[in-house]
Amino acid sequence: MNKKKKGFNTRMIHAGSIHDQFGSAIMPIYQTSTFILRNAKHGADLFAGRDDGFLYTRLSNPTVRSLEEKVTSLENGYAGIATSSGMSAVTTIYITFLNQGDHMISTSSVYGQSRMIMENHFSRFGVEYSYVDTSDTDQITRALKPNTRLLFIETPSNPTIRLTDIRKCAALARKHHLILAVDNTFSSPCLQNPLDLGADVVFHSITKFLNGHADVVGGIIVTKEEKLHHQLRSVMGNMGFCMDPHQAFLALRGIQTLSVRLEKAQENAMKIAGWLEKNKKVAFVRYPGLPSHPQYTLARKQMRGPGSMLSFELKGGFVAGEKVMNRLRLCLLAVSLGGIETLIQHPASMTHAAIPRKERLKAGITDGLVRLSVGLEDAEDIIADLDQAFSAIK
Repeated sequence: MNKKKKGFNTRMIHAGSIHDQFGSAIMPIYQTSTFILRNAKHGADLFAGRDDGFLYTRLSNPTVRSLEEKVTSLENGYAGIATSSGMSAVTTIYITFLNQGDHMISTSSVYGQSRMIMENHFSRFGVEYSYVDTSDTDQITRALKPNTRLLFIETPSNPTIRLTDIRKCAALARKHHLILAVDNTFSSPCLQNPLDLGADVVFHSITKFLNGHADVVGGIIVTKEEKLHHQLRSVMGNMGFCMDPHQAFLALRGIQTLSVRLEKAQENAMKIAGWLEKNKKVAFVRYPGLPSHPQYTLARKQMRGPGSMLSFELKGGFVAGEKVMNRLRLCLLAVSLGGIETLIQHPASMTHAAIPRKERLKAGITDGLVRLSVGLEDAEDIIADLDQAFSAIK
C-alpha cells in the first residue's frame, strides 16, 4: 500500500533531508572536493554507476543531493541536477539535446541570455533555432522542421509575462518526437508543475524564487524520466557545471520559506497591478492575476496563483523608462528577481539591450516596458515609490 504523499509545505521543509551520524537537524555543508573510498571494489562500483554514493563533488555531493531531492519532490519529478547557475542549467539542456544540424524552437521573449548563447555561440556549431510567440501554438507548428529536436519554452515569459499552454506544447512535442523543456523560474514549483502537465524537463534559476534572498547564484534541472536524467547529469559532470556545497546549503535554507514569501509577494503584486492599471501614465499592465491579461483563463487553469512578477508599458516609451528608473528610491534598480526586496528594471536599456530593436519589438519587448519583481515590503510603500517616480514623466 502506497503511503499518502505529503503536502507541498511539508515537502518544502523535509524533502531531501539526510540525517548524518551526528544527528544534525539541518543539512550540513559537506565542503569537500573528494570522498574516501572503502576499498577498491567500492571505487569501481562508484565509477561504474553500480553504487549511488559519493566520489567527487563535481559529480555529486551530499549537500547538493539534498537540494536536488527537495526540488525534485516539489516538482514531482524523477531526479534533479543542481548546477552552478541558471545559465549552466540552460547550457546543459542545449548540449544534451541538440547536435550539429539540429533545430530548436523557443519563446521569442525568453530570458535574454538563453537566447543570446543560442544565437551567438551554439549557432557557430551548426545548431539552428526559431523564436516564436509560443503563447500561439499555431506559430510553433509553423516553425517545425524535420530536424527540430527541442521545444524550449518559458512561461510566464521574461519580461513580457506571456503564458504558454504547457499541455498543448506537450501534446505537440509527443506528436513530433521532441523534448519539451520548460523554464519554471517565474512561477516556482509553488505555483506550477510543468512535469505534471506533460513536460519532459523543468528547470529553474535557483537564484530567483527558490533561494529568494539575493545571495546565491545557481540552477537546477528536474526530469520526468530516468533516461533523460542520466543524459543530463553526464553532461553536467563532464562540463564541470556543478553547484558548490555552500551554494546548495543557502538554497536549501531559502526554499524552506518559499510558499510564505510568495504568498505575501503575490498579495502585494495584485494590489500594485490594480493601481498600475488605473494609472494614466501606463499604457497596459501584464499580470496573470488581472482579467485584462491575454491568457488570464489559461493562468487560472495552469497555475495555482498569478505570482509576483509583472510588467507594464509606460506611455513615454524609452525615455520615460529611463526617467522612472533614475527616480526610484525604494524599489531597487537591479537585475534578477524573486527575492524579498522589490526589484525593477527597464529591459530595452538593460537586460535585452543587446537584442536588435526589431527583434525586441517582435518579441513584445517594447521601448517603455518595465519589469517589476514585487517583494515583501508594504504594498503601499511600493506604490508610493512608483507614484513619485512617475512624476518624472510629463
